[in-house]
Amino acid sequence: MKNLIEIIKLKKDYYVGEVTVHALKGVDMVVTEGEFVAIMGASGSGKSTMLNIIGCLDKPTLGDYILDGINISGLSKNELASYRNKKLGFVFQTYNLLPRTTALDNVELPLMYNSAVKSKERRERALAALESVGLSDRIYHKPNQLSGGQQQRVAIARSLVNDPVVILADEATGNLDTRTSYEIMALFQELNSKGKTVVFVTHEPDIAKCATRNIIFKDGVILRESVVRDRTNAREMLASMPVEVD
Repeated sequence: MKNLIEIIKLKKDYYVGEVTVHALKGVDMVVTEGEFVAIMGASGSGKSTMLNIIGCLDKPTLGDYILDGINISGLSKNELASYRNKKLGFVFQTYNLLPRTTALDNVELPLMYNSAVKSKERRERALAALESVGLSDRIYHKPNQLSGGQQQRVAIARSLVNDPVVILADEATGNLDTRTSYEIMALFQELNSKGKTVVFVTHEPDIAKCATRNIIFKDGVILRESVVRDRTNAREMLASMPVEVD
């Protein structure tokens, strides 16, 4: 398998007045094609800074970040935005959906920035993405007509519509109850089983056990990495939970 993400001696400093905050202190990290990696760590550990750099939302102070063969450190702001839109799909804790817009229109949004995709293909790809997350019967619903879990499924469909090389999820189950969290993790596991690479930031150990590998950050460095030996099958977890009756 090829390396999709290569982080080499990466440092990130922030300047707060006269104080320099060393958010990342020379990190080396690799994510290969087809992995499902959970990044963990307490607040201030560096995991969010790392996600922002992996997501091309921020640049390192020193070191290199190579995404699918391209060193993003040398890209201009416009080149970075274009590359990010082609290569990465994002899923956030707060869904980040446009409130007055249907599920279908929300999913189409990333394709609006791709002039090579015409409106008919845009619509077809958005419909296919919504179908892949089990929402083909909710395409004209607006976010306030959907449950939290359904909104997150729309966000996942939106992350898939450009066929990215990596899906980045930032605390994607953070606002969801236990059952819905495992429904979302089952969907991520299904996407991963079909070959999609996932990098998932979480503070929940139970959720991290759904990944194939865990990377723990502390004080701006990687404290440890481990392959998940006793991996949780989210679909089996769901089957073992009692069905809630209204």
